[in-house]
Amino acid sequence: MQPEIIEIPEGKTELAVPALRVLWPKYEAAEMIRIIDTVLRPNGYRLAGIVPEPGGPAACVLGFRLQHSLWLGKSFYIVDMATLPDQRGRGYAALILDWAKAEAARLGCTALHLDSAVGPERSSAHRVYMGKRYRIACHHFVHQLD
Repeated sequence: MQPEIIEIPEGKTELAVPALRVLWPKYEAAEMIRIIDTVLRPNGYRLAGIVPEPGGPAACVLGFRLQHSLWLGKSFYIVDMATLPDQRGRGYAALILDWAKAEAARLGCTALHLDSAVGPERSSAHRVYMGKRYRIACHHFVHQLD
């Protein structure tokens, strides 16, 4: 039986925090919830997750938003994606990417986007993305401000 993927609404953000803290360990749980619910959600950020145990944390989480550009029109942008370390190897990342593709189509999007850090520690994630037919379409440049 495939696990259910649910949208995680405001008021239930804590379900996503353990997995998101794997990706963003610099945030304490309460601070992460505050930022998601008061800054990100009002700007269109949404969360979906696989919650294998009722009431338990999400094993795999996807944070996303819709965006519009001249390049690709309306698109589904995956902002965050993380799986709890003890839940890896169960196909959750592939499953949630399939959900994202179906949701993007349902919402009338023309493309899905995601950014991923580089380095050997990200190679397993990159294999999942490539296996789902994502391609490297551009370089993402960052200029940190002091």
